[in-house]
Amino acid sequence: MTTEDRDVTSAELPDDSSRSPLPGQDDDKQLPLWQETILLLAVALGLAVLIKGLLLQAFFIPSESMEPGLVVNDRILVQKVSYWGGGTPERGDVVVFEDPGGWLGPAEAAGPTSLVTRAMSKIGLYPAGGHLVKRVIGVEGDVIKCCDNQGRILVNGMPLNEDPYVKNTKAKCNGPMTNTCNWTAGPIPEDSVFVMGDNRGRSADSTVHMCRAKATDCVPGEEFVPVDLVVGKVFVLLWPGDHFRWVTRPDAFADVPDDPDDE
Repeated sequence: MTTEDRDVTSAELPDDSSRSPLPGQDDDKQLPLWQETILLLAVALGLAVLIKGLLLQAFFIPSESMEPGLVVNDRILVQKVSYWGGGTPERGDVVVFEDPGGWLGPAEAAGPTSLVTRAMSKIGLYPAGGHLVKRVIGVEGDVIKCCDNQGRILVNGMPLNEDPYVKNTKAKCNGPMTNTCNWTAGPIPEDSVFVMGDNRGRSADSTVHMCRAKATDCVPGEEFVPVDLVVGKVFVLLWPGDHFRWVTRPDAFADVPDDPDDE
C-alpha cells in the first residue's frame, strides 16, 4: 500500500446513498404489512379454489358402509384428474359420487350446516355433503351375479376374492340384497357403474336399489350410477394420522374378463 492510498479521506470514498437501488429494494414501493397479508390470503384462496375445482377435494366417511378400510369420520382425498382425457372408473376403484337420487336421507344430503363450514366446503377445505363413497364392482357391459357356492360375487363369470377388503360378517355371501344371495345385475348400461360398500351387510349401495323379484313399483336401472356423477377416485386416507394410508385398487379385479360371454 502506498502513502497516497493511506491518505484517502472518507470524503473521497464512494457515497453508498448515491447508488441506484437494486430491483425489489425500493422501500418506498413496498406494500404495507397488512396489504401483503391480504394479498397472500387472496392468493391462497385462489389456489384452494383452483385445486378444489380441478385437482383434489376433501370428503369424510359418513357411515359404516366402507368398513373395515374406511370408518366413520375418516377424512379422505379424492383425485379429480383420475378420469380426465377419456378415462373412466375401473373395477375396484373406491370412488366418491353425487347422490343419483334418493340414495341419501335428508340429514346425509344436507352437508355442512354452519356458515364457516359451508364456506370452507365451497373451496374444498371442508368435506361436502350429498355424496357417497363406494367401490366400483362393475363397469359398462359387465354382468354381475351373486353368488357362487362359496358366497363370492362373480363379474363376467369370474369369482372375486374380496377377503382383503370386505368386512367379515355373518352374511351368507358377499352380495346380500335384502337378505338374498341370488341375483343378477347387468349388462351395465353405457357410461354407468355398479357400486357396493365393503361392509356388505350395512351399505345402501347398488344392490339396495335393484328391483326385487315380482316387484311392480320398481323402475329397473336405478341401481346404476352414471359416470358423470363420479367426482373422482379416493387415493389417500388422510386423517386421523394413525389411519393414514394410500388407497389402491385391489388385485381381485385384475383378471376379470371384459366380455360377459367369456364366462
